[in-house]
Amino acid sequence: MSKEEQNKPVEPTKSELEILQVLWEIGPATVRTVNDELQKQKEVNYATTLKFMQLMAEKGMLIRDESQMKHIYSVAEEEQKTKSHLLDKFVDAMYKGSASKLVLQLLGNKKNSQQELQEIKDILKKLEE
Repeated sequence: MSKEEQNKPVEPTKSELEILQVLWEIGPATVRTVNDELQKQKEVNYATTLKFMQLMAEKGMLIRDESQMKHIYSVAEEEQKTKSHLLDKFVDAMYKGSASKLVLQLLGNKKNSQQELQEIKDILKKLEE
């Protein structure tokens, strides 16, 4: 594997992203704990969750601590870095790299509360400074 391939972020599948979301929320956990959290959202088999997490560890997305009888998995890359990469890729693919087009679409698609609008105005004001 070339150095460029090693530095390229691994892009999680939908199922892998669901596992990452759980670990970002609760922190390092066993497969059983992650599976129990996933069960709250949808029907999922323990063996499937185990296999996904093993594969994710092989891909470098998760770190497996084998120092205890029950293996503990944690996320290898911080949440913000993964989300930024996925968002950049989405904006490039869907909006030809234009973040402003994405924002305009988001604002036009739903009714925003006064609080949300104020938060948006505050962000814009900070960007102008």
